[in-house]
Amino acid sequence: MATKAAHKRLTREYATLQKNPVEYVQAAPAESNILEWHYVLTGPPQTSYTDGQYWGTLTFPPNYPFAPPAIRMHTPSGRFRCSERLCLSISDFHPKSFNPAWEVSTILLGVLSFMTSEEMTTGSISASEGERKAFAARSRWWNSTGGGSTSRTLEKSSLGSNSKGFGAIQAGDGGKRFREQFPELDAENWRWMEREGVDPQTGRKSVAAGEGSPSCTPEIDGLRRRGTEGSNAGLAQVVENGQAARDAGQGWLARNKLYLIAGALFAYAVMARLLSDQQPS
Repeated sequence: MATKAAHKRLTREYATLQKNPVEYVQAAPAESNILEWHYVLTGPPQTSYTDGQYWGTLTFPPNYPFAPPAIRMHTPSGRFRCSERLCLSISDFHPKSFNPAWEVSTILLGVLSFMTSEEMTTGSISASEGERKAFAARSRWWNSTGGGSTSRTLEKSSLGSNSKGFGAIQAGDGGKRFREQFPELDAENWRWMEREGVDPQTGRKSVAAGEGSPSCTPEIDGLRRRGTEGSNAGLAQVVENGQAARDAGQGWLARNKLYLIAGALFAYAVMARLLSDQQPS
């Protein structure tokens, strides 16, 4: 239970955030517990996280602001392990370095700053730029469906019958906690899925009417957009894998056509030589 001082401080900070919003940051306490805050960070432009929607929690100690919160991020990002405590100078890993003057906005801006760096710590992971862009592309789908564990469907769907897409994560709460904390964002996310034709269960993206491109998951679509900006090892691997998949889909004759032609020519040359040797001189 929060002390009177902690309750007063967090109530004031919430009022300040509502009155003076911080760019790329949204945060609010849970209705049932003012020590449990939920936040959403929006990926800043010109980063690997552009337009990504990253949901996490701050768990404050009862004696806040004289001790820091535990910091977690739940949305897959390619930067942090999902739902694990992060070891930062502003987190509960380092209570002695925490400054009581720091507020919720300061803490979350610190998380965002660390996220866009390449420094490693407990709870962080390493990933390529392409992988992080792919996670950003599917973040809204992941938040509002619990990673595909929702039973909700789109009202107007032109999706195919394949229900085993790349993002078919069959675990979680179906987006219930995210929806409870951020109902407006959740509604926006579902409108986005409706508009883009993203299957809530699989994350697969359908082909819109009149478009000729094949369907793809949000994360693969992110890698496709990445391909227009430059090449990297991750994208090269995707291209190689795609070529291998196309080759595997061709028939045996098509794949071995050149070998068959070469073999026929060799056999013809051998037969011609044998016939020539058998003729009387």
